[in-house]
Amino acid sequence: MEPMKKSLLGLLFAICFSPVFSQADDPIETTPKPIPKAMVFETLHQGVFGGKTINYKATGKETFLTNGSGDSIATIWSVAYTKNPVGDVTQRPVTFIFNGGPGSASMWLHMGFFGPKVIKVDSDAIEDDGAAPYNLVTNEQGLLDITDLVFIDPVGTGYSRLVGKGKGSDFYGLNEDVASFAQFIRTWVTENQRWFSPKYLAGESYGTTRAAYLGKALEGSGQNMALNGMILISQALDYAGSTSIHHNMTSYITYLPSMAATAWYHKKAGQGKRLEDFVEECRRFTYSTYTPALYKGNLLSATEKDAIAEKLAYFTGLDKTYIIHSDLRILMGRFQKKLLEDEGLAIGRLDGRFMGDEADKMAENPHLGDAASYQISSAYTAAINHYFASDLKIKMGRPYITSGGGSNWRWRTVPDGQYWEPMPVNTAPYLGETMRRNPAMKVMVASGYYDLITPFFDAEYTFARNGIVTDRVTMTYYEAGHMMYTHEPDFVALAKDIREFLTTK
Repeated sequence: MEPMKKSLLGLLFAICFSPVFSQADDPIETTPKPIPKAMVFETLHQGVFGGKTINYKATGKETFLTNGSGDSIATIWSVAYTKNPVGDVTQRPVTFIFNGGPGSASMWLHMGFFGPKVIKVDSDAIEDDGAAPYNLVTNEQGLLDITDLVFIDPVGTGYSRLVGKGKGSDFYGLNEDVASFAQFIRTWVTENQRWFSPKYLAGESYGTTRAAYLGKALEGSGQNMALNGMILISQALDYAGSTSIHHNMTSYITYLPSMAATAWYHKKAGQGKRLEDFVEECRRFTYSTYTPALYKGNLLSATEKDAIAEKLAYFTGLDKTYIIHSDLRILMGRFQKKLLEDEGLAIGRLDGRFMGDEADKMAENPHLGDAASYQISSAYTAAINHYFASDLKIKMGRPYITSGGGSNWRWRTVPDGQYWEPMPVNTAPYLGETMRRNPAMKVMVASGYYDLITPFFDAEYTFARNGIVTDRVTMTYYEAGHMMYTHEPDFVALAKDIREFLTTK
């Protein structure tokens, strides 16, 4: 993963690893980019999913996006897996799947969990993925028996690109990105005659930010499309709870239980207790004791401050004196370096199970990047390139970009010239509004205990607020991190939970 950006919002979900700079940087151009012929690749396959033999068609395709004048400005690359023949469309759901970033292709969910074939890395997060060959296997937990799958790559990623009069600023922003996804989904549904099919969104990380906003966007533009549900993997709806920086009070609260869980995993805290019991103990402390102490600040007495530090040391495994010197506020980057400092290791951010051996043992933050990222990224990149060429017979004549288009992301939610005071992005209220307008829509939230970038307690904090209809929300937890499906027991558990979510009325 690229080094964390220093801005409040930009540092977050760079699941896009090393940024690729081409169209992503949106240089000033006076000559419109050519409008190529849209490429389509179709292959027929058969597989066993959910114990059933399913014939399906794989379609890798470019879809043109247009501006208000009808000019083509970009192509969106998607790969759709549809039952062949589809049968009664009213009984056949379709799930639209995308990753985060912003600026990440759908490769991670495609090759890591939902696709007919998936890449396997070390389940226990000990061994690096190394170099080729890698382990690409049939997805025995695949969901094609119960839903069609459409993987979507945002403009600037995958094979999606600008064309004609298209500019990066048309797509590289919160509002712009959502508008492009809404246009693509409506186009796909119309072309495939699927307006009567149950429809779901499945997003990961920033993809959940997108999904919550996208549900609202699909209701508008004079083409109201109601969703049946959303699957939010490692949710990132309210960024106040997932941005570990100085003076962001909310983040100290939301990250603490994940620190406790990770310290338990590395045997630095909570030994002799079940993970769930230790986490619940930390939840209670966070709500009842730690949060009031943070808001009390310098009004805490020396005795009170010492007692809080004692408990924080108990939960995090860090030295009590270090915690006092940190003013009872532990930044995540520091936690990554301090937890295994005696072993000279830095733990991962996307997944605290991973460990990196860094040359600078005393740096405040991990300087190599995120071990949970660089230890698996080459396997995923190789997998999608190999799979596209060998199984789907895709030949595009240009590289598949795993990340790009997110370097100059526009977080502003209102037009230029309109007053706007910067604040953490929060699309959770949009989700709450959509759920109240659409009583048929339900939500599944999947969280990893060792996710140190979108913490599970932040999911609980977010979904207890923002007008969300909690009795239509299913919360699930896994003993891994951001991409919990890299851990084989959680891969199986997540598939089971999603299968139940999609098939339960």
